[in-house]
Amino acid sequence: MNVCIVGDGITCLSLAKNLINKKINVHIYHKKKINNLLSNRTIGMSKKNFDFFEKEILKFSKKDIWEIKKIEIYTEKLKNKKLLNFEKNENLFYMIKNDELYNSLKKKLLKSKFFKRILIKKNFIYEKLLKKNKYDLVINCDSNNPITQKLFSKKIVKEYNNIAYTTIVEHENLENNVALQIFTKFGPVAFLPISNAKTSVVCSLEIKNKEYINNEVFDLIKNNNPKFKIKKIQKLNKFKLESSNLRNYYHKNVLAFGELLHRVHPLAGQGFNMTIRDIKILSDIIQNRIELGIQLDELVLEEFENETKHKNFIFSKGIDLIYEFFNFDKKIKDKNLIKILKYFGSNQKFSNTFIKYADNGLNI
Repeated sequence: MNVCIVGDGITCLSLAKNLINKKINVHIYHKKKINNLLSNRTIGMSKKNFDFFEKEILKFSKKDIWEIKKIEIYTEKLKNKKLLNFEKNENLFYMIKNDELYNSLKKKLLKSKFFKRILIKKNFIYEKLLKKNKYDLVINCDSNNPITQKLFSKKIVKEYNNIAYTTIVEHENLENNVALQIFTKFGPVAFLPISNAKTSVVCSLEIKNKEYINNEVFDLIKNNNPKFKIKKIQKLNKFKLESSNLRNYYHKNVLAFGELLHRVHPLAGQGFNMTIRDIKILSDIIQNRIELGIQLDELVLEEFENETKHKNFIFSKGIDLIYEFFNFDKKIKDKNLIKILKYFGSNQKFSNTFIKYADNGLNI
């Protein structure tokens, strides 16, 4: 069995590693430039996804992960009083740095006889991949290439008029296993621990009426700093935020995958978690084919779309609803709406339900 994956990000490498673990030949076609490998970008992986990743993709070194035991949500409107609190008798999720995960996956893949990397030098390569040739499946994870433009351009898009600014704060040592998110009048600011001395920060700021310079973002981080004695704030990186859902997941034996299928606002930390759930479903479908001795073909992709498309759409709209709730609340002076949420947040059953959906998605 032979599979081609187009792209070179963490999604591509994670899927490739899962497939070569099944002894499927995987060729990755990639451009020379790797875009998504910033040292201050991090991933939060829910516990169930983390367990699947370790079992079916790659076992992590302890030094590469950081355990998050509790999540606290605050709002500027209630003078930074705790709005919501999520915790269980186990880790809620795990933090991993993008570049470390990428390099670990690439190192493992390059050791496998089932894996090969091929550099795309000319655009005609994409056209060759669309022709029925040596690959049973072609999986496209790249949002900016001729395959995407030709087959996967139709999607439902929502512009947030938001820019996400990411950085890492270096601070004095402290016990650092609580993730915090503070909803400010400018947008949410998330503090995500990656060690006792470092914390990843994501500021998702509205730019409809204002552009931000770096010093203003640094000030926002400092002014909402909950507990850290900051030594240094690393260089800022930024990217535009939008949500999108692809209308058609596949064409013949070509599948769109990763952020091509769905992009969501980062306030709930669910973007890559949705992709891991997609990998698990695709992996199960392929494994069933292998056990039955059936060749991989476009019926795999049809089954995958039928299993995931509606769930991904509903789940992404749920995240959008959270964004709209807080976006509406920050524009009104009345505090009653946020107090109602605080009331529900104090209910343990509500908290447990929220944790369950964040961990499992709609696959429960």
